[in-house]
Amino acid sequence: MFNGLISAAQLAQELDRSDLLIFDCRFDLANVDKGQRLYRESHIPGAVYAHLDHALSSPITPQSGRHPLPDEQQFCRWLGDCGFDGSQQVVVYDDSFCAMGSRLWWLLRCMGHERVACLDGGWQAWCEANGPVDAELPRPLPAAPPEMTLSQDCIVSTDEVMANLNNVGFLLVDVRTGERFRGEQEPIDPVAGHVPGARNLPLASNLDASGCYKSRAALRELYADLMALQPVQQQVYMCGSGVTACHSLLALVAAGYDMPRVYAGSWSEWIRDPNRPIATGES
Repeated sequence: MFNGLISAAQLAQELDRSDLLIFDCRFDLANVDKGQRLYRESHIPGAVYAHLDHALSSPITPQSGRHPLPDEQQFCRWLGDCGFDGSQQVVVYDDSFCAMGSRLWWLLRCMGHERVACLDGGWQAWCEANGPVDAELPRPLPAAPPEMTLSQDCIVSTDEVMANLNNVGFLLVDVRTGERFRGEQEPIDPVAGHVPGARNLPLASNLDASGCYKSRAALRELYADLMALQPVQQQVYMCGSGVTACHSLLALVAAGYDMPRVYAGSWSEWIRDPNRPIATGES
């Protein structure tokens, strides 16, 4: 069973499995149709496309962040349409080194499906390994929608973050770049800065020079300072919209830790209310 990361070499050996279901999660925040276009041009054989906006999120509301969690029933119907019945080994991949694919990995894990892994190094690693690709669009055999629900133990709401701003036992970790965290630049959201009291550990720190996740030992060293502050069960991870925070959750699982919680609305939801406090700089 693969439930964290899977290498390109490992996936190539598993392609003939009858219980394998692959999802292509390529997505570009600046060009929301690009990922699906690239998928139609070329993808791992048999892969089904998972659109971040349409399949892995629900519509934006005046109170929500940019990528609200998907409606559970609609998400399960989509999974069934893709042929998922709850028994398969799922593999997800993207071209952003798991920054997008980890959203689907996390959703499935939080709904109780353990057999899901993210392709380490993503599409680039697959191509560099000369893995097979094609442009044939699969026709999955629909399955009955799986009866799964998203565990609320995986999620922290904006109200909970607000209520715990001064709680020393609540460690909020922001995985955006240092420049965005400090409020020096904000290319996506209308307000710059961070939630007061949050710590910053950019998700890019999880990767080595090749774009793959660092070794287990290196990841444990990377997160040692945070673990010294609070155990992983008291850590909450956030980003701009609750998507790329999952990249760091995957890193923690790869390092051998339990999976912490996610502030699902993240920064783009936090700033919806101008009365919520905002900090800039390092702290």
